[in-house]
Amino acid sequence: MKYYIIAGEASGDLHGSNLMKALKQKDSTAEFRFWGGDLMAQQGGTLVKHYRDLAFMGFLEVAMNLRTILNNIKFCKEDIKNNRPDVLILVDYPGFNLRIAKFAKELGIKVVYYISPQLWAWKEGRVEIIKKYVDEMMVILPFEEDFYKKHGVHSHFVGHPLLDAISTLQNIDVEEFKKENNLNEKEIIALLPGSRKQEVEKMLEMMLSVRPYFKEYQFVIAGAPSLPKEFYQNYVDENVHFVSNKTYDLLRCSKAALVTSGTATLETALLNVPEVVCYRGSKISYAIAKRLVKNIKYISLVNLIMDREVVKELIQNDLNTNNLVEELKKILETEKRTPLLRDYDLLREKLGGKGASENAADVILKV
Repeated sequence: MKYYIIAGEASGDLHGSNLMKALKQKDSTAEFRFWGGDLMAQQGGTLVKHYRDLAFMGFLEVAMNLRTILNNIKFCKEDIKNNRPDVLILVDYPGFNLRIAKFAKELGIKVVYYISPQLWAWKEGRVEIIKKYVDEMMVILPFEEDFYKKHGVHSHFVGHPLLDAISTLQNIDVEEFKKENNLNEKEIIALLPGSRKQEVEKMLEMMLSVRPYFKEYQFVIAGAPSLPKEFYQNYVDENVHFVSNKTYDLLRCSKAALVTSGTATLETALLNVPEVVCYRGSKISYAIAKRLVKNIKYISLVNLIMDREVVKELIQNDLNTNNLVEELKKILETEKRTPLLRDYDLLREKLGGKGASENAADVILKV
């Protein structure tokens, strides 16, 4: 079969690549055409557009790049029309993907959504678009199935694909990792400032402001694959290091992490690393988001899934040097670390074990 997949972010590239791998195992005739990244490209097929050309965050940033976004939508529609896939697989990225779902459905192409948009947080009205234009919805968070059921939409909870990705990791030698990446002997605090340029610029300077209070540690920045190494050089010095495309390995060698809100908060928890979740957007974007987001107590996936505060979230004005230092000290100490790691075990249980990519591939093939 001919599969057309659209993933617009780094996390979508990871999950899309594992889904492609599962589909190839079940369909020997699989042909892929996709929007995604380097991981999906490794699975073969045709990369139409890289997600680094699609990533705009925040209301203001989207408005400033609206012409580019609309041109991408137009190009995508033409590409789908010209290539006529058997099935369109949409991976999160709702602002773009829901427009494409409508177009594809009107062409008579089967539409599958893998990794639901977070409609339970905001833009709940989009459920009607999904009901009308999506043939199968696959969700990866346990509470999402109930959300869709409430709206009369059948969905499949397939488990969380991060568990698949993490289950394939081999054991790592911490000292060898330090040697290979020119790190010193100190314990590591990982910095995950995000994957988009605007995001990293906002977050990294704040994260690094804690350095004078933790001289016994070395700080290592996890470079995003979508950004060039040169972009990070201004932040690097004798006790601030940088590794690229090795985030999972870095986390597994770290004592703790400062993480920008997003999928990385869940990845960090599943890799058993105590973390502080950080978020700061532009004043305009944050003000708009506060008005639109409904009944959501947390911003990190860890806390949302557990429905209580497991990891500390420092948001907007609360994200300052004093608070970061205080919270980082807590998770470096045994008294806070031990119950936090126990909660991480419960989190893994809630996510339903391994097999999300394989389960999703089965649903797609039935469609």
